[in-house]
Amino acid sequence: MPLTDEKIAFAERLRIALKRGTKSIDTATALAHEFNLRHPNEPITPQAAQKWLTGKAKPTPDKINTLAEWLNVSGHWLRNGPPPAPVKKQVSAAKRHTASQPIMATLSEKETKLLTRLRQLSEHQLFLIAELVDQLAVEREIWPGTEPEA
Repeated sequence: MPLTDEKIAFAERLRIALKRGTKSIDTATALAHEFNLRHPNEPITPQAAQKWLTGKAKPTPDKINTLAEWLNVSGHWLRNGPPPAPVKKQVSAAKRHTASQPIMATLSEKETKLLTRLRQLSEHQLFLIAELVDQLAVEREIWPGTEPEA
């Protein structure tokens, strides 16, 4: 029986949420145990937890709600993933240049200093910074209510 993309995507989101949790959950048995401590209805088996982790099965909505509450993530995110990105309109290079000028003019001293330092980094270092920024952005999608500091 082929694995569906939806189940695989759920498994990836579940693994992300588990990694970011306060307690290390590295086996299906540990997942089943911790889940059963929190879920008010029928307990799950380690085999069911293994199917969740490998993308062979997706839990029922009530189980997803328990997981989301336990792992402190949005139930919508865990169930469906982040909302689709808005479609960006194609902008000519001339318009892009003039549109970016007001942004550059409104940068704070801190932001200007950060950009100056970023430009001095190697290609590999820039890659690492971009990965970190991506992870932080995903974290804001996962954990509702996290706001950037001013």
